[in-house]
Amino acid sequence: MAYNTLNEEEKYVILNKGTERSFTGKFWDHHEDGMYVCRQCNSPLFPSDTKFDSGTGWPSFDDAVEGAITEIADADGRRIEIVCTSCAGHLGHVFKGESMTAKSTRHCVNSISLDFVAK
Repeated sequence: MAYNTLNEEEKYVILNKGTERSFTGKFWDHHEDGMYVCRQCNSPLFPSDTKFDSGTGWPSFDDAVEGAITEIADADGRRIEIVCTSCAGHLGHVFKGESMTAKSTRHCVNSISLDFVAK
């Protein structure tokens, strides 16, 4: 599979599991209809109708495309990392039981790990 070329900031987050600063990414306050896809491999990840405002400054989704996200326990044992199932690119973390939505799940994602395809 051919991957998109990543700039240094994208490599820092997607390949080295970095985090962008909150309220700085292009998708934290984005509200178009469509599909959020992996920046590295273009795999569909999050339909726009699963996005919600969590107040955290990062794009938040309460659901994902079935099979698109893999959950991995962080080394610190406190959080669950989420990666793209297709390319293993770092997306962010998932938090469960916060009751922010009816599904009580928040996929907290770095904007830089995403691209968007409008409907």
